[in-house]
Amino acid sequence: MSIAETDAQIINPNMPDVPPTAPSKINLKDYKKTSFDVETVNLDIKLFEEYAQVNSTLEMLRQTEGDLVLFGEELELLTIQMNGHQLDKEDYQQEAGTLTIANAPDEVTLDIQVRICPQTNTALEGLYMAGSGDDTMFVTQCEPEGFRKITFYPDRPDVLAIFTTRLEADKRYATLLANGNLVEAGDVVDEPNRHYAIWHDPTNKPSYLFACVVADLDVLTDSYTTSEGREVTLELYAKSADIDKCDVGMQALKDAMEWDEVNYGRAYDLDRYMIVAVSQFNMGAMENKGLNIFNTACVLSSPETTTDARSFSVKAIIAHEYFHNWTGNRITCRDWFQLCLKEGFTVYRDQSFSADQQSSAVQRIDDVATLRAHQFSEDAGPLAHPVRPESFVEINNFYTTTVYEKGAEIVRMIANTLGLDDFRKGTDEYFRRYDGQAVTVEDFLSALSITDNKIENFIDWYRQPGTPVVSGHQSYDSTAQTLTITLSQQTRHVSGFDAPKPLPIPVATALFDKNSGGIVAERMLLLDQATQTFVFENITSEPVVSLLRDFSAPVQLNYDYQDEDLAFLLKYETNGFNRWQVTQMLVNRILLQGQSSKSSPDIYLQALSQALPVLASDDAMLAARLLDIPSAQELASAIQKDYDPELVKMQRESLYQQVADTFKDQWSELYKQLPIDAYEDSAEARGKRALRNVILDMALTADVNDAAEWAEQQYNHASCMTERFGALKAMVNHQVANADNYLQDFYQRFQADDLVIDLWFSVQASANNVSVDVIESLLMHEDFDWNTPNRVRSVVGAFSAQPTVLWTQDGLDMYTGVIKKLDDANPVLASRLLQVLARWNTLVEPRRQMAHDSLLDLQKNVTSKHVMESLDSVLNAANS
Repeated sequence: MSIAETDAQIINPNMPDVPPTAPSKINLKDYKKTSFDVETVNLDIKLFEEYAQVNSTLEMLRQTEGDLVLFGEELELLTIQMNGHQLDKEDYQQEAGTLTIANAPDEVTLDIQVRICPQTNTALEGLYMAGSGDDTMFVTQCEPEGFRKITFYPDRPDVLAIFTTRLEADKRYATLLANGNLVEAGDVVDEPNRHYAIWHDPTNKPSYLFACVVADLDVLTDSYTTSEGREVTLELYAKSADIDKCDVGMQALKDAMEWDEVNYGRAYDLDRYMIVAVSQFNMGAMENKGLNIFNTACVLSSPETTTDARSFSVKAIIAHEYFHNWTGNRITCRDWFQLCLKEGFTVYRDQSFSADQQSSAVQRIDDVATLRAHQFSEDAGPLAHPVRPESFVEINNFYTTTVYEKGAEIVRMIANTLGLDDFRKGTDEYFRRYDGQAVTVEDFLSALSITDNKIENFIDWYRQPGTPVVSGHQSYDSTAQTLTITLSQQTRHVSGFDAPKPLPIPVATALFDKNSGGIVAERMLLLDQATQTFVFENITSEPVVSLLRDFSAPVQLNYDYQDEDLAFLLKYETNGFNRWQVTQMLVNRILLQGQSSKSSPDIYLQALSQALPVLASDDAMLAARLLDIPSAQELASAIQKDYDPELVKMQRESLYQQVADTFKDQWSELYKQLPIDAYEDSAEARGKRALRNVILDMALTADVNDAAEWAEQQYNHASCMTERFGALKAMVNHQVANADNYLQDFYQRFQADDLVIDLWFSVQASANNVSVDVIESLLMHEDFDWNTPNRVRSVVGAFSAQPTVLWTQDGLDMYTGVIKKLDDANPVLASRLLQVLARWNTLVEPRRQMAHDSLLDLQKNVTSKHVMESLDSVLNAANS
């Protein structure tokens, strides 16, 4: 059933009938300035029980030849006036998605009235109603192209204007918020049950940054004085039941404001900064100027209800959206092909902020683990695309790990190449040169090149898809006392793009003396040719080479290491990230031995035995990370043909079992060294909790006596959600005797807290023994809500990480059925769930044919351009 489309037809009688056609493709090369720019926008949004009326006044100026073109979707046009004169239907042309006025004068004032229906807007784009009953609220999501669902407008990021917004609603919605500063508020004349508020944003902004919220919310208020002396009111809005979970977010906001001043010289520019928590939200958060709208999962946090990982993520996401104030808002994108311009730079900034809040090594490990598990997989399949795409049908499909995480890695490479001081000079120049403008990646690189013009060579990283593979070997000349390292690079040719060319790849390198274990030389090598040699002089004996330190480039490394070299580095590496990296290299060799390697796990287990006990007492968080086994997604991305999910799972579980058994006699003592203490939010305390959960799972895997009792005691006496949920997850995954009772207890304790119930759903959907029947029963549960993306992801998203069940006929039928159901109601979410199936072409038969047939059947039953574009790319996997 298509609620959105049905209601659009009812309220939109003026929308002409247009026969369905294939979605058109938009190309970067076709970019042209819009014919008319907008100077000012006055919006008057009146909310009623069944609809909303939006009156807009646009002051426009011609900047190029051409017709005046406005975008609009699912709008009922009531009236339109140009320069005070009412326009008749013959004065404009209205087609699906556009309204065109030919022969408009050079200066135009447009007055437009439209009617929309946010109450039935399940796509969660534009202005929509979230929640139900007393929790009903109206909220916007305009990035990338949602504003055209609010009113007719030249809805492009390169159209920047001054916005003034009047909101009017029933008084039961006590909170009326929009961008900027509050100008006026009061009761509506002759309507005692209604009130209004007027907001003015003094900064030019594109329409995608427009926001408003109409609700009944509580607010946590604080203040911050900027480095420029501005007193800023800080407000965090949430439902009354959640306001006590906003302190972490408020402190993170103040920390981010100070960090940006110290590290980039950027101070906030308005008198008010607002954040609103919304449960029904497709994205994690949105950086709307002065009025950030957040998914509740990304802003609410308390020790009792939020895991350490999620709480730390809250801090990072709040920082990310705040940093957008300069890298995205004050300087924005010329077009949506430049999405990586704001997102890549801002992700790099929030990663740097997070590294200052905890161990920089652990932060780098987490960032790279995400990149390898998700972005490398994207690059290896049919959805591979450049960091700056060259074309798209639906831009929502390109909010990807390639744009965000790989985009951040490019900025990191540039920063490392320039060095701290020159990178700061380059970013200062970027802010000085382009403040208040909509710019391109080339503009960004131009500003950063003021101290080194070679930086502009990094443009090819933005243009070329695929993950480069850096291969290499070494030779040592004892007579000349020189070490020669030969490196080469190769990137797979992605169908539809030019043949790949060599990229500038910074390779951070250190040489370790085999006898002392100390570093004898360090250098940043720049590999920018297909093959290069690098010579180190005055090296008195052949060293062990450490490459790609701190993951200095987003590449796969295929160096001629012996297993003994990697074990040596695991023991002697001075950088925590690199110890994890060589451990992962060893583990990947073992797990992929059925594919290309013949490594024995013995040397890995021996090296781990030497490193783990020391790290457990010195750096618990790093110790927990060293016990990581690569995820199924990361392992699958390394297999290009005949991927057998059952075989990979068996190999992964076998190695995990060997690790657990190797330390079986030590788990009890290690667990006792990490007692449950009073809750503390510090890097050290988070590390101990993380390691305790890993050890608990390892002990259950090794069948340690009383391990099940440890789990029960940890659950019963937990000081925080990290301990309680860690115990619950271990009990569910290992099917301990009382697991069902503890699941029921968890539900009863937290059934009033939606985010915790999301955890309850996810722990069952991601269980080691999950079945399609379990997933279907969760989808039928009374607390499951198809209209809340967090709830859908907690079940369907968690299930998608279980490839042995997903890639079965029952699994595919259930999963594609979910996509069909969401195709009408929430096509953005449907498309993102579909992208999980992109690697079907690498499966072993008969799974491959089964998946192909399921995708072909899905193709017959979807209509949204979001899903159709993704599905077309996924089905073309055989040609990629």
